[in-house]
Amino acid sequence: MANITSVKAIQILDSRGLPTVSCRVETDDGLSAVSKVPSGASTGEREALELRDGGNEYLGKGVLKAVKNINTKLADVLIGMDARNQFEIDQALIDLDGTPAKKNLGANAILAASIATLRSGAKSAKLPLYEHVNNLYCSKFKANKQLSLPVPMLNIINGGEHANNNIDIQEFMVMPIGAQSFNECMQWAIEIYGALKSLLASKGLSTAVGDEGGFAPDLKSNQEAIELILKSIEDCGLEAGKDIVLALDCAASEFFKDGKYVLKGENKSLDSNDFVDYLKSLVSSYPIRSIEDGMDENDFDGWSMLTNELGNSIQIVGDDLFVTNVKDLQHGIDKSLANSILIKLNQIGTVGETLEAINLASQNNYSAVISHRSGETEDNTIADICVGVSAGQIKTGAPCRSDRTSKYNRLLWIESDLGNSVSYANELFL
Repeated sequence: MANITSVKAIQILDSRGLPTVSCRVETDDGLSAVSKVPSGASTGEREALELRDGGNEYLGKGVLKAVKNINTKLADVLIGMDARNQFEIDQALIDLDGTPAKKNLGANAILAASIATLRSGAKSAKLPLYEHVNNLYCSKFKANKQLSLPVPMLNIINGGEHANNNIDIQEFMVMPIGAQSFNECMQWAIEIYGALKSLLASKGLSTAVGDEGGFAPDLKSNQEAIELILKSIEDCGLEAGKDIVLALDCAASEFFKDGKYVLKGENKSLDSNDFVDYLKSLVSSYPIRSIEDGMDENDFDGWSMLTNELGNSIQIVGDDLFVTNVKDLQHGIDKSLANSILIKLNQIGTVGETLEAINLASQNNYSAVISHRSGETEDNTIADICVGVSAGQIKTGAPCRSDRTSKYNRLLWIESDLGNSVSYANELFL
């Protein structure tokens, strides 16, 4: 047994310097583990509630209410439970809150306890976290998931809500699909990132970075951002479309106004048909293999058009569309919207529900991309989850800033520990 004996939460700071929740769970075998919860900027309207204090302190962003909920109500439920029984614990937390969006206790409070329990359970089972996750997943869903290292999506140019510039598309990412190992893919990514910095500087453009570590220059268009990345790939002696492919996160809900997709940076206002054509033109012109949130989260007809037009050739990822929620994902499956889901733990609020969303995607041939948030911490749990469920893809920012590199560094350690027994999941894109 690994019965929980203590649950304690405090308020800490995330990568944007705003408060977030951290929780420590101790068990009767003398072990303990700590979680740190992320926070999003570009958020879907159906995400679970992030409980904030309001008022004047910390710009109204304090989380002392969530902390108090953990130290009182959640602790009362968790103490005495076996930390290795993740799904049972998560269900108890869900029942305690009693609302679909976790509005009573806060998804940030519940997730902090859920992740700390997951990490404590792994320690008590004397297993690496990724192996504990794999055991939980395979046992619950009768699956046979082999461990694999993911292809990363590295956000190297930021726009939209992630930067203070005039680029409408939120993220321009590189995916090193031609690498033969995770180590090699990170080497390539870092070389491209360095080449891009030099290229921007040579043009007199800003090399300041946005929330996720990508550069945030003012550019004339989304196409210019892509061209700069392609030149950086070439400068490194790599081949775009073979060694490196591109991925976009449009975050289209952020610029969908009154039924139009308003690209201020390009002085364009497009209806759903026109914006699908716009994205098609990008895909036909450039080696883009993945588009996330290409349409507004409620523009289901637009999503259907986009999936019909591009879903057979590239990955169409739903983030705000699905918010890591099995009900929203099932709706997308039923209506043939997208072919991939972005997985963010804090969109739904428990580890167990997150694993359920990954399983539903897998059962319906949707890929799953494990993701960070723009407001991050040094917590690297998502790296182990990605390996444990063999998701094959992880999105966790540029190879810059410790809140981002902590995930990459954890994956490098996992690859080193597992050696030849673990594959690099680039076969998804070859």
